[in-house]
Amino acid sequence: MRTAEPARDAASVWDIATPSRPGRLPGVAMAGFRARTTGVVDLGVVPYPAVTVAVDLGDGSLVVDDVSGRRQSGSVVVGLASGGVRGRGRDIECLQVRLSPPVAHAVLGALAEPGATVVSLDDLLGRDAVRIHERLRAARSWEDRFAIAEAAVVRRHEAGRAVEPEVAFVWRRTVASLGAVRVERLAAEVGWSRKRLWSRFRAQIGLTPKRAAQLVRFDRAAHRLAAGHSAARVAADIGYVDQSHLHREVMALTGATPRAVAAAPWLAVDDVAWAAPAYLSKP
Repeated sequence: MRTAEPARDAASVWDIATPSRPGRLPGVAMAGFRARTTGVVDLGVVPYPAVTVAVDLGDGSLVVDDVSGRRQSGSVVVGLASGGVRGRGRDIECLQVRLSPPVAHAVLGALAEPGATVVSLDDLLGRDAVRIHERLRAARSWEDRFAIAEAAVVRRHEAGRAVEPEVAFVWRRTVASLGAVRVERLAAEVGWSRKRLWSRFRAQIGLTPKRAAQLVRFDRAAHRLAAGHSAARVAADIGYVDQSHLHREVMALTGATPRAVAAAPWLAVDDVAWAAPAYLSKP
């Protein structure tokens, strides 16, 4: 287990644990979080191009609200493009698993896919969620918890339904190009019509190709902003038309300005907990 030192003041809220070895399944990343403060932690979730499973291992005080005001308590699944989602609670301890969209499709099924949805893990997995949760709470170390969670993800992935090869290819191209490849070109590369690609990609990934491209590009931009780069420099380096384009897309995804996103508390720990982003991995 690797326990991180705080990167800046916001990061000092958390003790963070990460697996000591690479995972067996590409497209999966895990981290453990334990709040250092005895007060209430209240954090907005920055949109991220992966599906996040948060397993509550504390006293059950974790509450997550989505942009529509719907509230879930305990263990949850946060879908793609999760702008407007907030998590809060006291004495939080949780295991988070990030799944690339193709992996999430096989592991969690269609109910996890709508973009801004927060879903109870129990509602998605039923008794399987209860069994996994009981084993995780009984585990003696974070390393044991990571092993239990990984085994569950691998088992469900092997039993689940994979995305179509064309959809997986388009996702990889979107990530590799930071969303710079046009949908028409991607459709031609896989031999589909634009309409078919749009429909199949949305059904299996949970976003349209255009929205997926925006989300991948935003994630890279957000981390550059958090590292102290100017909005103008980030816009030029990441592939936005100009700084105004960056501002519009950041506002559309988060409701906040690039300056506010750069100071988002969650980004203070993101590079520590997720040194290898799940969505960058195959499949």
